Amino acid sequence: MGANGSEPEPSAVLLLRDGFTRVSEGIETLLESAEPRMLRFRASNSANPVAWLIWHLSRVQDDHFTFLARALDPASEAEQRWIANDWVSRFNLPYRRLDTGFGHSTEQVADFGMYDGQYLRGYHLDVHRHSLEILGTLRESDLGTVIDRRWDPPVTAAARLVSILGETTAHLAQAEFVRGIYKDMNHTKRP
Repeated sequence: MGANGSEPEPSAVLLLRDGFTRVSEGIETLLESAEPRMLRFRASNSANPVAWLIWHLSRVQDDHFTFLARALDPASEAEQRWIANDWVSRFNLPYRRLDTGFGHSTEQVADFGMYDGQYLRGYHLDVHRHSLEILGTLRESDLGTVIDRRWDPPVTAAARLVSILGETTAHLAQAEFVRGIYKDMNHTKRP
C-alpha cells in the first residue's frame, strides 16, 4: 500500500523516493564533519560554497514539491517548510523571503552568511520529510498530469519530479567536489 493507504505506490514513485533519500543521505554524510570554514570555502571567487549549494538544492526541492502538491490538488494546504517552520527567520539571509537562489550573482552567493551545518541539515531533513509525504500521496494517474503550462512543452508531474531529482543530485555532487578541493588544499602535506 502507498503512504496514503489506498493503492500501492507506483514504481516511478518508489524510484523517486529512493533517489531523494540518497540525496538526503549524501547531505547527511557531507555535513557529519563539516566545519564552518569548509562550508564557506569557495574554490574560486565565482564558485559556490558547500553551504550555499545545500541551501539552494533544499530551497528548490521545497519550492517545487510544494508547487507540485498544490498543482495536483488545489485544496492542498502544502506550504514550503522554509516558511511553515520559519527556517527563513533562522537563516536570516539577505535575500527575498521566497528566494531559492536561482540566478544568484557571485555577489549574492558571497552574501549568503549561513555556515552552520546543523541548520543546513535541519532544513534539508524537514524538506526531505515533506517531499516524501507528498510522494506518498501520488497515484499513477498523477504522474502524467500537466502541472505547469508556462513551459513549452507543458510540464507534467513526472517531468517536474525528475527535474527536481536531477538538480538536487547535481548540486550535491558539486558540494562534494568543493569539499574534496577544500580537503586537498587543507590536508596536503607540503615539502
